[in-house]
Amino acid sequence: MNIPIYYLDAFTDKLFSGNPAAVIFSDIQDSTLMQNIASENNLSETAFIREESGIYHIRWFAPFCEIDLCGHATLASAYVYFNYINKSATTFEVQSTKNGILRVYRENESLYLDFPKDSITPIHESLIEKIIGHEPIELYQGRDDILVILESEKMIRNLNIDFDQLKKINVRGLIVSSQGIDCDFVSRCFFPGAGVNEDPVTGSAHTTLTPYWSKKLNKSILSAMQLSERGGALSCEVKGERVIIGGKVTLYMKGKIYI
Repeated sequence: MNIPIYYLDAFTDKLFSGNPAAVIFSDIQDSTLMQNIASENNLSETAFIREESGIYHIRWFAPFCEIDLCGHATLASAYVYFNYINKSATTFEVQSTKNGILRVYRENESLYLDFPKDSITPIHESLIEKIIGHEPIELYQGRDDILVILESEKMIRNLNIDFDQLKKINVRGLIVSSQGIDCDFVSRCFFPGAGVNEDPVTGSAHTTLTPYWSKKLNKSILSAMQLSERGGALSCEVKGERVIIGGKVTLYMKGKIYI
């Protein structure tokens, strides 16, 4: 069978920056096949969207495993939907297994994720200082990840992560953040257990980051930058129990998979 596939860069308006994702609209339901395709793509996530009785169902796979929630690949999926499947639509709604209904809406050239807000709990984890090389100011456990707060953007930029130590902690990954210089907050995200040592731009992490910085800075609308090598820009807003995460998407490639 021939399966259409799209490669896109999310949370950027420039090619070769932001976070690459593969998007496949198909009736594939075989988890092993999905994992094999994602491993072959070797991107941080491949999104699979299946339509059934007018409802779109989404699943996300990293190179090593299935992911419970992925922002950038959902944003990329919405771009494909708006530009190639339903050009008149302004909202893309998908059903996810563990996070219920997720929505993306478009305004002009930007797309906005409407995701559930994460809640965090203060924790102590002695390995964190060894992993990041700094003593955290604050440390929290979120839905999937540990959130580490550091003193400065400079520390975030110059992190040297000990991935062997990080793999010893039973979490999806590590979000490291500080207040920003040219934006409200900055971050970097590390997920070696999923096969992605550093994720370029992590939409789902901002369901954790946005509520934290909204409370810390006493503002509901914030600007964010993820300081990976590729980099990415996000607009973030807390709305009740939801987080709105906005950005742009750039198409890199359209093709077909031959199986």
